[in-house]
Amino acid sequence: LSAATLTYDTLRFEYEDFPETKEPVWILGRKYSVFSEKEEILLDVTSRLWFTYRRNFPAIGGTGPTSDTGWGCMLRCGQMIFAQALVCRHLGRDWRWIKGKRQTDTYFNVLNAFIDKKDSYYSIHQIAQMGVGEGKSIGQWYGPNTVAQVLKKLATFDTWSSLAVHIAMDNTVVMEEIRRLCQSNFSCAGAAACPAAESDVLYNGCPADAGVRAGLSLWKPLVLLIPLRLGLTEINEAYIETLKHCFMMPQSLGVIGGKPNSAHYFIGYVGEELIYLDPHTTQPAVEPNDSGCLSDESFHCQHPPCRMSIAELDPSIAVGFFCNTEEDFNDWCQQIKKLSLVRGALPMFELVERQPSHFSNPDVLNLTPDSSDADRLERFFDSEDEDFEILSL
Repeated sequence: LSAATLTYDTLRFEYEDFPETKEPVWILGRKYSVFSEKEEILLDVTSRLWFTYRRNFPAIGGTGPTSDTGWGCMLRCGQMIFAQALVCRHLGRDWRWIKGKRQTDTYFNVLNAFIDKKDSYYSIHQIAQMGVGEGKSIGQWYGPNTVAQVLKKLATFDTWSSLAVHIAMDNTVVMEEIRRLCQSNFSCAGAAACPAAESDVLYNGCPADAGVRAGLSLWKPLVLLIPLRLGLTEINEAYIETLKHCFMMPQSLGVIGGKPNSAHYFIGYVGEELIYLDPHTTQPAVEPNDSGCLSDESFHCQHPPCRMSIAELDPSIAVGFFCNTEEDFNDWCQQIKKLSLVRGALPMFELVERQPSHFSNPDVLNLTPDSSDADRLERFFDSEDEDFEILSL
């Protein structure tokens, strides 16, 4: 990246390296030592898909903005946390991006799902326009909860990934609800094992019939997003240890949040600092070529990641997890239960087996592309992040 494309947020951290510390570095469920594994840390960070502000993309809605500079940072963070889910789904957590190395078709299928054009599953165009249904006009800033709700809607059209997306509201994760959502007959369980052949017709960069030919599965891979508010104007320090433990879980997709009106994608921590990818860099839009491939270097952050004190975190966040199998989900549940035994760690949310009687019917949130009862759905979608229940001691 040239200095001319960098905003002050990124420029400030461009050459700041990891501190020389004995504290372990945690990146999305992986533990590293700065002294012996610095290259591995940087390779892991660089391999995450990095979405930033872009300019000169096709106008949103045909006549709308051609750049998201100044308003799209939370939308880009939503793209990053969801891209990590697709990477885990199709490429695996051990996959690494190496500059100059030829990547697989599957990798480009994942990347193409986020490219800045109207027919990509999770493009800035799709997120901005779907957000209108959540009460957000195009160009308006999103909170973590709004972008989570929009991504859930968009995922219903992504038959290649065939994800079960669950958003746990009211600070409560209901296990029975998730199992019912994930134990669906039809799934694209084999999609990662059967990338697109050269002759396949691609839609959004993905095989159009992948969901059908992949066969049957007893568990649809789960993307679990939990919007939370961990204090009034600043994070309650009683939740910090629990938040750290979330980054230690192998199912971790990270956290979207940041500072007021400045969103970041948090991928780990070291000591009392969060490690994050910053979307506040404006780059030119990238167009794929006729074969669906594109220049991808600008989608990988190739300088040391940014860090900030956990105490500076805005209390409005969304935590993400990915459970590829039912065993992954059962293991995650056990880890969450053990967290309640950690001294000094106050639970950020409650894990229950069955839906509490005062809850709304969750089935209305299991959207399909045929959903038409918009008025009914509107009552259940909380698009204002300020309306979260405040967690207290």
